[in-house]
Amino acid sequence: MDIYCIGEMVIDFIPGQEPQTYIYSAGGAPANVAIEVARNGYQAAMCCAVGDDAFGEFIHKTLLDNGVKIIKPDRIDHATTTMAFVTLQDGERSFTFARKPGADRYIDEADVQEDEIASSRIVHAGSCSLTVSPAAEATTKALRLAYGHRVLTSFDVNYRDVMWDNPAACAAAVEGLLPYVDVVKLSEEEAAMFVSEEKDLASWMERYGIQLVVETLGAAGARAFWQGQVFEAPGHPAKAVDTTAAGDAFWGAFLASLLDQGLKTVEDLSPDMLKQALTYGNASGWLCVQTKGAISALPNRSQILAALENFHG
Repeated sequence: MDIYCIGEMVIDFIPGQEPQTYIYSAGGAPANVAIEVARNGYQAAMCCAVGDDAFGEFIHKTLLDNGVKIIKPDRIDHATTTMAFVTLQDGERSFTFARKPGADRYIDEADVQEDEIASSRIVHAGSCSLTVSPAAEATTKALRLAYGHRVLTSFDVNYRDVMWDNPAACAAAVEGLLPYVDVVKLSEEEAAMFVSEEKDLASWMERYGIQLVVETLGAAGARAFWQGQVFEAPGHPAKAVDTTAAGDAFWGAFLASLLDQGLKTVEDLSPDMLKQALTYGNASGWLCVQTKGAISALPNRSQILAALENFHG
């Protein structure tokens, strides 16, 4: 397996409208990343549980239609799928969460098999799976096993996915996983929340042994912090990572580019490899933005390469 993702499901739609009409993304960051990597020609697997409801059916079908293997294929007939309601205000997106008993509570440590983790090239998780204890334990197990087998581990921080009233509890849950993480993706606001008030990223990375941080900057694209250096995605227009699913499109393409370049461990990373992955990811995020982050807009390899030609041309 090229990439193994773990996490719960989140669906976005506009309140008061038909969800099937207004769904923008197939699920939380791990699901979208798995789809994006699969569309770039790699084998992807998703360890998740979905409810036996309309949302769960949509997610299940979307994953399978995009070639993503579902590790836990049975849908849960007595659970719902977590929902994230999206409102549009003056052309901007704002998020209001409503949570029902989610299918994610039916993911547990037994669903994470060591042989599947050890045979993967990348294991990716997101903070959305930390809302319920069994899912958090399964996520921790997946990252810990991968780290022990020197499989590259990737983690997407998104505090809005962790629907707690207590930001300190959210930060503590994320920090408990960080010792097993090589590469972290976060936004500017998440850096302010999880790193420190002083935003001392270098010290934060050293404390947890994090090798690479990629920070998405909304309309300004993204930048990476690696070995005391800062790298920015070159040669692309603004508005690269600023809508739902676009950040996941960016990250999926970023990881796919690392796979393209034969990255096996984070120690193999080089400046040229990092720059290429940022460039490829930024093109993918930009493409996704053009259709407002709809799941159908997660691009494939040929679309990304065509965009790169246009940008450089």
